Amino acid sequence: MQVRGFKDSDRAEMRLLFERAGQGSPTEALWGHADSEAAVYLDPYMELEPESLFVAEKGGELVGYLTGCVNTVAFPSEDTRIAEALRRYRPFRTRPALVFFSRSTVDVLGAAIRRKATAGEFDNSRWPAHLHINVAPEARGTGAAAGMMDRWFDRLLVEQVPGCHLQTLVENARAVRFFERMGFAPHGGTPAVPGLRYQGARVHQLTMVRSF
Repeated sequence: MQVRGFKDSDRAEMRLLFERAGQGSPTEALWGHADSEAAVYLDPYMELEPESLFVAEKGGELVGYLTGCVNTVAFPSEDTRIAEALRRYRPFRTRPALVFFSRSTVDVLGAAIRRKATAGEFDNSRWPAHLHINVAPEARGTGAAAGMMDRWFDRLLVEQVPGCHLQTLVENARAVRFFERMGFAPHGGTPAVPGLRYQGARVHQLTMVRSF
């Protein structure tokens, strides 16, 4: 297993890995349109902050990646990225996307009526950096994820970043245990994620933080 920095020549393989790395997890698919989902959660990191992107490679094949951002407030927000992806790709022509966003609207309205919070982005100067990490099923438990996380921590220490946050799902127990082993701790509440279901049930956002 080799963990290294992202290279521009990795782009095509990264895109293929994006579609399969989350298999079996609650976030395996969001609205079921890979191009627009990648335009939110992968492409901007390759374009805007490639120096914070690390990959795990085994036998010449990419099996995992970590996308990071040193300063979240300087990066386009998730809402902005989603709006641009929807404008560009118009995924509503597919049934999964139509169902997801219709259900999301209902969830948000229902939460507003009940005065309940819903999932959203995290902004706190104590933990300004953030990351996303994905590993292909065959590479889970091999040390690939920990290796990429160590490289990311090294970068944050060099950049003198005081802390990092990430957002996962309460229902993704395997991921939560891994992040705890890497020094992250839960922070704040666990609001429901609009539109998203796993095995037919609502799922809940979990913010986790680590200081340096």
